[in-house]
Amino acid sequence: MDDLELPLKDRKQAAELLAEKLAHLRGSHPLILAIPRGAVPMGRIIADRLEGELDVVLVRKIPSAIDPELAVGAVDEHGNRELAPYFNRTRTSMEWVELQTHEQLELMRRRRASYGGKRPPADPAGRTVVIVDDGLATGSTMAAALRSTRARQPKQLIAAVPVAAPDSLEMIAPLADSIVYLAAPMNFMSVSRHYRSFPQVSEEEVLELLTSQ
Repeated sequence: MDDLELPLKDRKQAAELLAEKLAHLRGSHPLILAIPRGAVPMGRIIADRLEGELDVVLVRKIPSAIDPELAVGAVDEHGNRELAPYFNRTRTSMEWVELQTHEQLELMRRRRASYGGKRPPADPAGRTVVIVDDGLATGSTMAAALRSTRARQPKQLIAAVPVAAPDSLEMIAPLADSIVYLAAPMNFMSVSRHYRSFPQVSEEEVLELLTSQ
């Protein structure tokens, strides 16, 4: 969007702008899969605007042993792992990756039980699916989410993010049928720097948003 001013006000503004760009999906009952926790409030807004269904896709970043803010990869709830293209330059051992993979899988199992309750996860098979995150830094988490969802045979798979690093957009492009984004600024440093308000989203808020449909 040529007239978009960064930083964005908050996730609500970002979600409303993404919903406008996805408005052509209204009437097709799309499945909106949000990456917890930050993208779930956005997913709720987009699902409501598009008259769709909201659920989560559970993926977790694998942090660097040296810098916990740096993702060296990601893993989905089925154990499928995606290492970042620059992994070999991060001085991260595979022993560390295995340890983190195990920890993240345990966390996702607990979250799935908490979020889903007695209802099974939404089935993407044959549906138009939009995977939403609040930003794309390394791209590893979105890549893992796209691969995990593609394996379940959606009719159409769309990645939607407000802000993204240009090279990360290139990295995920082969994994999605299309990508919807608002801005891809050069010298991308972190997702949070592109929002004026970027609070943590609690587990309680996620559960409330998922059960409000």
